[in-house]
Amino acid sequence: MELPKNQFKAGLATGETQFGLWCGIPDNSVAEMLACAGFDWLLIDSEHAPFDLRTIMAHLQAIAPYDVAPIVRPVIGDTALIKQLIDIGAQTLLVPMIDTAEQAKEMVRAVRYPPEGVRGLGTSLARAARWNQIPGYLKKANAEICLIVQAETTTAIENLDEILAVDGVDGVFIGPSDLSASMGYIGDAGNPVVVETIKQGLGKIKAAGKWGGLLCLDPSMAQEYIEAGASFVGVGVDSMILANETRKLAQKFKGGAEPVSTKPQASY
Repeated sequence: MELPKNQFKAGLATGETQFGLWCGIPDNSVAEMLACAGFDWLLIDSEHAPFDLRTIMAHLQAIAPYDVAPIVRPVIGDTALIKQLIDIGAQTLLVPMIDTAEQAKEMVRAVRYPPEGVRGLGTSLARAARWNQIPGYLKKANAEICLIVQAETTTAIENLDEILAVDGVDGVFIGPSDLSASMGYIGDAGNPVVVETIKQGLGKIKAAGKWGGLLCLDPSMAQEYIEAGASFVGVGVDSMILANETRKLAQKFKGGAEPVSTKPQASY
């Protein structure tokens, strides 16, 4: 039995933009439907959606048979929580609210076994190691981890160069919504000042030889961000798709309320 390769890292290494979808509905049947859709990656969002370890693992299991890479976003960059997420099978983590290089270094240590890190050993209980059935797992696991940290405040943008210099950080995700709020433009992630800041950040990430990404629901703006340096882009959110499309269908036959969003939003 072989250690699964990190499909997200492999996709990014091709140099082709990797497109993905946000998973916020904690139901494994929904996860399997999304896994069939043809995206490069799916992000399981336990920062804002009501996921726990069991539902995250159910999503990972539902996605596993399909040609799509799972990413897990924890609610917080906590070493003990990250250990559990990797043990249940997460190989790519998107860690929110990383403002400093020291925080980034802590996350690098959290996702790796010693001597590179502090991840605790418990392979007999770990789905990631197939319960001790993957030969040499302890020596191979670090190489298949992908750590993406989120820069989503003005502090993080100010410290971006230092964060990018941290060995073991594979990429940086810029969070347009939180960044816009931090910059004083709450609810206005498409503000030209915010957009320019994001583009400059993506340029820095690419120049540092790392992967930059973001979530952007406007196709034309997504293309602008790709041209600025984005390597991976989230282009939809499952709960928003369901809410908008069902309301549109009801309106078509019954009239009444407008859909939640009548045009693509700039970002999420």
